[in-house]
Amino acid sequence: MIIVNIIAFILVLIGALNWGLIGIFDWNLVTAIFGVGLTVGARIIYILVFLASLWLIFYAIYSMGRIDMKMNRSDSKDQLK
Repeated sequence: MIIVNIIAFILVLIGALNWGLIGIFDWNLVTAIFGVGLTVGARIIYILVFLASLWLIFYAIYSMGRIDMKMNRSDSKDQLK
């Protein structure tokens, strides 16, 4: 779960940075990378950011507001077995 949380957090940060760039500079990073219009690559990025945000919302509710981003010593010992 920790890896999924970190990946989701990074994807949501990418989405937030993109929205900030759109709001401040009227420049879309995703379209700059994948080309103008809704290309397949841009659509995949938008869907991944959306799914990551849903995951973080679901996991925050499921874990009662605590989202773990680091591994405890007991967790790492259990994963080695």
